[in-house]
Amino acid sequence: MPSEGRCWETLKALRSSDKGRLCYYRDWLLRRELSSYSGWVVEHVLPHMQENQPLSETSPSSTSASALDQPSFVPKSPDASSAFSPASPATPNGTKGKDESQHTESMVLQSSRGIKVEGCVRMYELVHRMKGTEGLRLWQEEQERKVQALSEMASEQLKRFDEWKELKQHKEFQDLREVMEKSSREALGHQEKLKAEHRHRAKILNLKLREAEQQRVKQAEQERLRKEEGQIRLRALYALQEEMLQLSQQLDASEQHKALLKVDLAAFQTRGNQLCSLISGIIRASSESSYPTAESQAEAERALREMRDLLMNLGQEITRACEDKRRQDEEEAQVKLQEAQMQQGPEAHKEPPAPSQGPGGKQNEDLQVKVQDITMQWYQQLQDASMQCVLTFEGLTNSKDSQAKKIKMDLQKAATIPVSQISTIAGSKLKEIFDKIHSLLSGKPVQSGGRSVSVTLNPQGLDFVQYKLAEKFVKQGEEEVASHHEAAFPIAVVASGIWELHPRVGDLILAHLHKKCPYSVPFYPTFKEGMALEDYQRMLGYQVKDSKVEQQDNFLKRMSGMIRLYAAIIQLRWPYGNRQEIHPHGLNHGWRWLAQILNMEPLSDVTATLLFDFLEVCGNALMKQYQVQFWKMLILIKEDYFPRIEAITSSGQMGSFIRLKQFLEKCLQHKDIPVPKGFLTSSFWRS
Repeated sequence: MPSEGRCWETLKALRSSDKGRLCYYRDWLLRRELSSYSGWVVEHVLPHMQENQPLSETSPSSTSASALDQPSFVPKSPDASSAFSPASPATPNGTKGKDESQHTESMVLQSSRGIKVEGCVRMYELVHRMKGTEGLRLWQEEQERKVQALSEMASEQLKRFDEWKELKQHKEFQDLREVMEKSSREALGHQEKLKAEHRHRAKILNLKLREAEQQRVKQAEQERLRKEEGQIRLRALYALQEEMLQLSQQLDASEQHKALLKVDLAAFQTRGNQLCSLISGIIRASSESSYPTAESQAEAERALREMRDLLMNLGQEITRACEDKRRQDEEEAQVKLQEAQMQQGPEAHKEPPAPSQGPGGKQNEDLQVKVQDITMQWYQQLQDASMQCVLTFEGLTNSKDSQAKKIKMDLQKAATIPVSQISTIAGSKLKEIFDKIHSLLSGKPVQSGGRSVSVTLNPQGLDFVQYKLAEKFVKQGEEEVASHHEAAFPIAVVASGIWELHPRVGDLILAHLHKKCPYSVPFYPTFKEGMALEDYQRMLGYQVKDSKVEQQDNFLKRMSGMIRLYAAIIQLRWPYGNRQEIHPHGLNHGWRWLAQILNMEPLSDVTATLLFDFLEVCGNALMKQYQVQFWKMLILIKEDYFPRIEAITSSGQMGSFIRLKQFLEKCLQHKDIPVPKGFLTSSFWRS
């Protein structure tokens, strides 16, 4: 330590001083040498001892000891001490001091006083040594205390230094930890940001993947539906071609009437061959392009309808030609008969047999009771198609499997419930119902009873749904329209739109309508030998339950509802459909029905009711379509047909006849037929 270094420097300086270089001999008494203090003792101590001798009886040693103990004998200051010290500067030189010491020593040895003096000197040295030792001890203790204090201070400073250093290290560590924590937080933040970006990108990627998968599934579903629709269209095209060939054969079979016809039969045959070639070309083009399109099917259906109209026109021409030929033959026969009678003489002259007369006494003028052959063929084809459809899904209806039964029930509900919901509601609601039915028929899943239902759940599902849907439309006419006449129009517009997009449903609607109401053909079933009366009544359209036939009023009400629905269908089109396409069963069929029913013998109570319902619903549309020709037909009904109806109508059944007569007379008087009540206007579709 620094204090220890200074102590050593002090001791070294003392050793190098004059006193430090003096030599002391402790065995001076043995050598009979006097101490360097002897002179001082002789001069100062002994005279005092002699003065105090008489006062004390003590021994010289004790006197010397007491004298030595007095403070007067001790030098008071360093100056006094140094004046008598052997090394004092008062001595001229070292040699002189040495001579004095030798002289004093010789004096002490020569007397007993020398021993006393020596004792005093030794005692003084002892005291001086003890004082020096004590002073040195005190000084050492003080130095030790200082050293201890310095050491403690240094230790405290070291502790403070260590604390400061530790604090500095702690602060540095704290700063470093804060920097690390900050870096860690920044790293975590960056990591979280990267994770968020990754999650966002993963979410976007998943969305894209899901969209891609949905798109793929959608495309696959569309492709499957396209193939199914293509197959259905292809089968429909084959059926159309088959029917077209049958009609062509009928057209060729009319060659036997060529001599009777006033028109050129070759033109009919040429057009028939062109239509057959057109359908064949459509099928051939469809085979090359995998599947036929809806346009191809529509074109083939138009060709088939044209072929039917062509054959119908030819049939009408043949019928008129046959009637003309028969009248001509009758006239010739009458002329020959008259000539023969004139030759036989007046007495043999008799009236020719009169033609058959009706109940009113008027001639029947050859009205038919049986429908035309071509109409019956059309009727039979529709019934055969309906029976074929039933046979197609027979496996589904007769299945014992619970899953198949569940599918059948779900499909039936999905097909019939939307039709039951059709009423005079807003146009937007009606569009929802139409879209739901169209989606079901197109193979798309629809919600029914809280479950997703699709015709693709069963291979026979589409045939089953088409049949049940057509049956439900006719049933709505039989029940809903019969009770609420205004309901015919919303039901008819949906049926017409579905018919346009799904022609097979339209054919099934006609088949069900003809079966329940044969007068919509028009067709009057005849009683055959061996037929049960109940079966004949069912053929006429009556409901027979437990051998009980329904009341006539209820029967007429049902027939009226179905005729009103048919009259509404032929004049309405779905407003959101393709306006460029022609109506699948338009007003021309209404004109045909009206013309054919007027060519047939009227039925009591039935004909008047059906004519009134038909003209009230469809008369305005027919008037706008056929104009003058339609008014001519109304005049014909008034002048020629009313008497026939009145002739067969009993007094208790005159209500329907009077209603028809008043309606027709009012229309002819005002030269206008009013728009039917409940007709769908443009405001209905905007609601």
